[in-house]
Amino acid sequence: MLDNAKLLVQLGQQAVRRQMAKRKLSARMERSGLERGTDAPFRCAVYFSDEPVNLYQIRQWYAPLQELAKTQPVVVISRMPETTSLLLDECPLPVLHGPRVTDIEAFMAAHEIGLVLYVNQNVRNFQMLRFAEPAHVFVSHGESDKSYMASNQLKAYDRVFIAGPAAAERLSGALVEFDVATRAVEIGRPQADVTYEAPQLPDDGRTTILYAPTWEGDRQSMAYGSIATHGAALLTSLLADRRLRIVYRPHPRSGTFDPAYGTASTHLARLVAEANHADPAAGHLVDTETAFGWHLARLDACITDISAVALDWLATGKPLVLTRPANPRADVEPTRLNTSVPMVEVDRAREIIGILDDAMSASDDSRAGVVRHYFGDTSPGAATQRFVRASTDLIEARLTRMVRQT
Repeated sequence: MLDNAKLLVQLGQQAVRRQMAKRKLSARMERSGLERGTDAPFRCAVYFSDEPVNLYQIRQWYAPLQELAKTQPVVVISRMPETTSLLLDECPLPVLHGPRVTDIEAFMAAHEIGLVLYVNQNVRNFQMLRFAEPAHVFVSHGESDKSYMASNQLKAYDRVFIAGPAAAERLSGALVEFDVATRAVEIGRPQADVTYEAPQLPDDGRTTILYAPTWEGDRQSMAYGSIATHGAALLTSLLADRRLRIVYRPHPRSGTFDPAYGTASTHLARLVAEANHADPAAGHLVDTETAFGWHLARLDACITDISAVALDWLATGKPLVLTRPANPRADVEPTRLNTSVPMVEVDRAREIIGILDDAMSASDDSRAGVVRHYFGDTSPGAATQRFVRASTDLIEARLTRMVRQT
């Protein structure tokens, strides 16, 4: 009964927030006409029908999309008023607010859109997928070995942009009657080509360690997060070692499905604050504000869960340690990644210093082959070029088809 009451309160608060966001956005657009660039001849649309908590999914595509927009004009279509307001503030691309299906229909009728990109599997994607003219492409928001990456939902799209051979193998093994050779396009990881602004960290010789756990997941098969299981033991051991500086970066969705997981994350942040109070020179950091990416170039080693962070870090060639999910129902199959790096069981979390030292002293020669398996060519700019070329080819093909049909 109490749980139902809490749920009703939460739903009521959410409804109030949405109404307030609608009014604020409406007033803002009446004052300043902030339907930026909606009269431009767009050829590519990025469809995002989600709440602000998931904006991290599209943020990582800003830079690659800017490259595409140099030759193929790109617009972001947002359906939620709070999300639209934030996108209008921060997105470097034109943003269209389209809360109603009729808004989307009017926009599509006014533009020759040859390509629609999707960064997640929101159920409202189907309201856009019904348009037959453009190519619909799922680009996701990171490459990982999570079961999400081989969902049967991928069959809804004309193409799936994937990072490399590992993703192709994953799809071939998981999906029935899905032609990987024609529908999966290897582009690498364009985000690896981006230079990100980084916060100032002391240059005092400490080894910098990133602990970047994923969220709790919304089902047991996706319960990869380590915050509530490994987190306290890991961080306590890491923070006690004065050779180290720790950057704790929880996933933005931490606690959205299970509030207790969010509480556990707050506890870990408190451990970091206490360690800084005890040793002000330590300079440990709780990072919940910056865009993910600067960590790859600036930090020395990473501890994370089965997630996109793991594969992004793998491409750096620096030491990597994974946690093994404590939930026995989490979907963990042997992969080239998790069989080539240490995996920390929950009952060994307090031994992380020794595990990390071993990982940092190991040769990185074997990682090169694993990186190629997941990302293909990782030379600077190669992935961005492949993304732009694959997108452009689809746009040109669809627009040519439209012309022939008129």
